[in-house]
Amino acid sequence: MMILLGGSQMKKKIKKLNLSRRNFLAGTATLAGIAATASVAPITIANANHSEGKKGLPDFISWKDRDALIVHSDKGIETHRSAIGESLVTPNRNIYIRNNMPTMTDEQIGNRMDWKVSIEGVKNPKTFTIAQLQKLGHETMATILQCSGNGRGFFKHKPRGSQWKTGAAACVLWTGVPMKTVVDACGGINGDAVYMTSAGVDHVPTGLDPKKAMIERSVPKKVFKDAMLAWEMNGVPLPNAHGGPLRMVTPGYFGINNVKHLGKVAFTTQESSVKYMKKSYRISPIGKKGSQYPSCWEMPVKSWITRPTDETGTIKAGKVQIVGVAMGGTKKVRSVKVSVDGGSSWKKAKFIGPNLGKYAWRQFVLETTLSAGTYNIASLASNGSDKQPELRMENRRGYAHNGWKDHSVNITVV
Repeated sequence: MMILLGGSQMKKKIKKLNLSRRNFLAGTATLAGIAATASVAPITIANANHSEGKKGLPDFISWKDRDALIVHSDKGIETHRSAIGESLVTPNRNIYIRNNMPTMTDEQIGNRMDWKVSIEGVKNPKTFTIAQLQKLGHETMATILQCSGNGRGFFKHKPRGSQWKTGAAACVLWTGVPMKTVVDACGGINGDAVYMTSAGVDHVPTGLDPKKAMIERSVPKKVFKDAMLAWEMNGVPLPNAHGGPLRMVTPGYFGINNVKHLGKVAFTTQESSVKYMKKSYRISPIGKKGSQYPSCWEMPVKSWITRPTDETGTIKAGKVQIVGVAMGGTKKVRSVKVSVDGGSSWKKAKFIGPNLGKYAWRQFVLETTLSAGTYNIASLASNGSDKQPELRMENRRGYAHNGWKDHSVNITVV
């Protein structure tokens, strides 16, 4: 088991996750069709009725598919494995929920087109309404939306927070204006800027101290080249529950950096000093915490099996389709291998479906023949320079887990 001994060792592990150039996708008819399906269509979970006898959904997401979701709390709701892999783009009604602040209501938001975002730390600071942003540019791109703690449920020391396994992740089509276009409209970035700092306003209705409640995240300045101010999610106006009416999208970076209910973007010389930047979402050794440890920024390469799983039901001997999803983090995922014997041997899987760009995940499949018995099925992805490790990276809050062993599944074939 890998143990974290200090910040310098941790930084070496995190350092190699570098953000690449942007990969915006044109709004083609094909993408529009995918988005329309993703925005409304439920996924059928074979041989399962997960919602029966279980706690219902909170009112603010009553429109979601309860049968596809696992309710940890009103702020932490994940997607079943089997409700992820059957669709390249995750339908809105199946996408996980992770909130630090209460979702803003329609009344608090007001007229969506009048929603304002200020741009600071640029040559000509400006405030834009969504209506004005829509006149600047209009692009669509696919990215992975993933909570920093996805996989926390595998950690033996049971870190505080929702015990996610694989379901705090989704592949989403965002529509909005590239951040670079907005920056250009403001005359460019000030020369001394080091970070792009995004701030939400969902703390305002709570009346809490902004230093403790504001969701404000700083990321390296270079991220603006790929970032987007998004007002649409999978072909429909951005739902309030997912940060509507405007959200920062930072491709390849963990979900917390994709700030919801966006009210300000500033190019700054220092990282934000609020709680959710300075103290929270830091990858620290067990028993330690502090701002000296790496922040949850870039996502690592990762994959997992979505079918068959222990939710699938009886699996008959013979030909079996092993299906999963794989992501490359900030780089294109290049290959996936699958093992049916717990990692003793591996076979190359093939990618299926359209390639929506390096920031989206790819579905993969391996067709194999299995006789009666018990199998441990695992997947191992590579982006060319990095591949999934076998074991998790032990840390206090259970962040950035991409070890393939924990994410494997056990099945019985009869």
